Amino acid sequence: MDPQPDREFAHRPVMADEIVALFAPVPAGWLIDATLGGAGHATLLLDAHPQLKVLGLDQDPDALLAADSRLARFGDRAKTVRTRFDSLGSVVATAIPADEPVVGALFDLGVSSPQLDRAERGFSYRLDAPLDMRMNPAQSLSAATVVNDYSEAALVKVLRDNGDEKFAGRIAKAIVAARPVETTGALAELVRNAIPAPARRRGGHPAKRTFQAIRIEVNDELGVLPVALNAALDALCIGGRIAVLSYHSGEDRIVKQVLRDAETGGCTCPTNFPCVCGAVQRVRLLSRGGRTPSAAELVVNPRAESARLRSAECIELLERGER
Repeated sequence: MDPQPDREFAHRPVMADEIVALFAPVPAGWLIDATLGGAGHATLLLDAHPQLKVLGLDQDPDALLAADSRLARFGDRAKTVRTRFDSLGSVVATAIPADEPVVGALFDLGVSSPQLDRAERGFSYRLDAPLDMRMNPAQSLSAATVVNDYSEAALVKVLRDNGDEKFAGRIAKAIVAARPVETTGALAELVRNAIPAPARRRGGHPAKRTFQAIRIEVNDELGVLPVALNAALDALCIGGRIAVLSYHSGEDRIVKQVLRDAETGGCTCPTNFPCVCGAVQRVRLLSRGGRTPSAAELVVNPRAESARLRSAECIELLERGER
């Protein structure tokens, strides 16, 4: 075992100042860090806000090892659980005493820098390694399965739905023709050759969207996200806040819709008419539209460029009452 795992899972928290400021007004209680990673945001929040405790969730054992090391100095103000975040509701019910409020929930979606930078995890188009991309190494579905076993039509759907890939048909056809595709390097080269030359010179690495799409498929990221977001909203006390960092248009659409539904209570009444359907507004949005990183942050952390931050504050509980 690495004696200093936190150094091996170093990660620069995205929009850290904005996240710390968002949770400054919340009352004393627990914040659920649903995507704990190496605990970058969690340690900043615990240092800045003495009224907070953190329950951190992550399915990556390497991340949890690093997080536990970093969080040790906070004692019983921090707990961690190895789980995927769609189990948030059940974890909160068992890990947090019923008389202690949940005052915050934080989601930092996507893949972390340490996962990208470790070749053996198979996430990166820049580092050659066996295809993997599993955030939970114990699960059966991997990138190798998606690339080598999915039909051409299924691959096209994955690339279009998860990656907004304009050349999904060409890429899927090239992948099927080249099977078996065993490494990230081989897949990246296939994608590069399948895309027209003029398009390769725009928008960064030509394989970026394909790798993103396959990673999202492997980890069912878009499928579990609304479940986790709604569970987090259900757990919040009045005055509690939720903040979500997304890095992909599909993620951001889901976050926007879930928060919009909570803001309107699912109201079905015509716009500009009084509500008569009985909908109850559960949150108020803390900003209209997604906030983006500052120019100064992008200089030191270019990977934050696609980040969008959405947030809301709980103003009404469901009929089931507080936890």
